[in-house]
Amino acid sequence: MVTSWLQWNPFILPLLVFLGGLVAALLIRKLLLVALTRWATKTATRVDDLVLATLRLPSLLWGVVLALYLAIGLSSLDPNSVFYAFRILHAVLILSVTWTAANLAALLLRGVVDRLSLEIPITGLTVGILKGTILTVGLLIFLSSQGIAITPILTALGIGGLAVALGLQETLANLFAGLHLLIEKPIRPGDFIKLESGEEGQVVDIGWRSTRIRMRPNNLIIIPNSKLAQSRIVNYYYPEKLMAVPIRVSVGYGADPDRIERILVEEALSAANAVPGLLKEPSPNVQLIPGFGDSSLDFTLTVHVAEYNDQFPAQHEIRKRILARFRREGITIPYPQQVVHLHPQPGPSPKA
Repeated sequence: MVTSWLQWNPFILPLLVFLGGLVAALLIRKLLLVALTRWATKTATRVDDLVLATLRLPSLLWGVVLALYLAIGLSSLDPNSVFYAFRILHAVLILSVTWTAANLAALLLRGVVDRLSLEIPITGLTVGILKGTILTVGLLIFLSSQGIAITPILTALGIGGLAVALGLQETLANLFAGLHLLIEKPIRPGDFIKLESGEEGQVVDIGWRSTRIRMRPNNLIIIPNSKLAQSRIVNYYYPEKLMAVPIRVSVGYGADPDRIERILVEEALSAANAVPGLLKEPSPNVQLIPGFGDSSLDFTLTVHVAEYNDQFPAQHEIRKRILARFRREGITIPYPQQVVHLHPQPGPSPKA
């Protein structure tokens, strides 16, 4: 009776196979996700959690595709319909796996670089090249699975690529300039730099076309890579973040230079206890500027800070302390002044 009923309705068996395959696929997916979740909780990095989140939706799609594959294979559809149905399922599976693999590769690259502290700048261009390579390979596999010959396409792309390169010279110049910046590493994401035009800020990202720099007022400068590669750049984080900060101090000619030197060093060391980023080592030093000013003795107090942005609160605190100390000890900071001597000119003697 059951056999005759199945023969009467040919869609019942494929439907039952689809439902059974879907339940089995979802059960296996659930077990794998639980195992991955337990593994991710044992690690200290966020990469595992991101990988898990990336796999949740595609794995659901893969389970549906697997169940459809089994159901269509056992259906009574004509061979031509089965052939095209399988081709569609293959296309969906290849494209989804390729897209997921590209996203996973980007996440794993960031995780490996961070975990091993490798000196590889992870920028938008780096991730774009990696994902683009995987997507290109996946697209070629997809075309091959659909029965499309790849060789003529590659030949046409090679010929057409020359014409495209001629029409996109500026875009390609920016792309190769970005690759140059990544390989030579004159700047890296996170570095604080000053441009030849005077703008300064922190490098946010090096993309395939432009580099983004965040200025101190929290604005972004977007510069084409080709122009950035040709300009002069001051990198305050290269070869290291530690930097010297000169502070100019002027006093009257009546001051004792040795006393001024001692006061400046004492106040700099005292400020180092209150200002984060202001360092005691290397120790502060004071030099009398060569030559003599028009109205003052000029000294340079040199202190060291951990990185570029630390110099601003450090200078603020040191200048306040020096000014208060000079006032307590009666040391004057002279105003610029000039002394003009007037001499009477000899004139004719008065008549008697």
